[in-house]
Amino acid sequence: MAENEVPANGSAARPYIGGQAVLEGVMMRAPKSFAVVVRRADGSLHVRERAMTDERSGFAKLPLVRGVASLVESLKLGSEALKFSAELLEKDIEAEEQKKEALARRAGTNILSALALSIMSLVTTNDGEEVKAAPPPERKKSGGAMWIMLAVVILFFIALPQAAAAGVNRVLHLNLDVQSPGFQLITGALKLCIVVTYLTLIRRVPDIRRVFQYHGAEHKTISTYEANEPLTVANARAKTTLHPRCGTTFLVMVALVSILVFTGVGSFLPRIQTGNAFGDNVVFFLEKLPFLPVITAVTFELQRFFARYCTTGPLRALLWPGFLVQKITTIEPDDDQLEVALASLRATLFRQESGDAAGATGDVRFSSYKAMSEAANLRAA
Repeated sequence: MAENEVPANGSAARPYIGGQAVLEGVMMRAPKSFAVVVRRADGSLHVRERAMTDERSGFAKLPLVRGVASLVESLKLGSEALKFSAELLEKDIEAEEQKKEALARRAGTNILSALALSIMSLVTTNDGEEVKAAPPPERKKSGGAMWIMLAVVILFFIALPQAAAAGVNRVLHLNLDVQSPGFQLITGALKLCIVVTYLTLIRRVPDIRRVFQYHGAEHKTISTYEANEPLTVANARAKTTLHPRCGTTFLVMVALVSILVFTGVGSFLPRIQTGNAFGDNVVFFLEKLPFLPVITAVTFELQRFFARYCTTGPLRALLWPGFLVQKITTIEPDDDQLEVALASLRATLFRQESGDAAGATGDVRFSSYKAMSEAANLRAA
């Protein structure tokens, strides 16, 4: 991944900013910093931020390799941020006086566990620099959530679409070989259908709908930053909720790239002949797994290229498939949600721009966005 995003107007290079929507909040990350801001039930802003370190060198910075590293790091940071926001939301729920309302709210939140958490992490992520987070103070490392998310993603985006394609192949008596281009085309189409259907359904869940609003706030805030405009609610409100580096677009592109990759793989691998369709599908599924990093790497480079060179003019049409699905995963935010996204970016940029990697880290709580802004202005002065 390139170290910096160089604006088209030739001004000074600026770092990529990545982000992700979480429960009642937004996570932002830069090459040297990471912050999560969550809106608590009383309206206050709970901020957790710390330094980041970029430990890439040589081979790890090469095209294709950097894409896999970025995805893994995004899943790690995303799962941490979602867990943090879920813990705060749970505390606020438990503090509610009306138990029936609390239980109903908790039921909606629990949908974000397992499969939903994994998909939320992917579709609401805006890619930034692939960096390594400094360990949180007095907190144990937890990689279990990331591996669970990876397993769910493999089952949801590889196993389920292939099983669905096998079902279509059998019901329609197409008699397509699992390694044939036709079978891969059906698998890719079903993968898109599964993703779009699932996202459309969970969009109706109140808590997830709010996550999608924060997703829109995250995009608007990053677009404001990339336009070199002051980070204000008014400026962010005017921006679009769509962004070319969104995780939703990445998933759409993965489905399309996988058709090409697995068609090519299927033509070069030895023919699978187990004697029954189920066995053929199992074997081909296992053969696909080693090629997942290839798909990730190729898609990462394509998305970065599109985001840099295809945002204007006729080539913008290449972004439309991803933008169409983003219309499901992003919803117009209100000003309070924009404040959270702006607060998260401001917290991230303060450490990034000051280079204060060794400064104090941890959690801080502000009564309002105004209070945080005043504290940030005093600190900057």
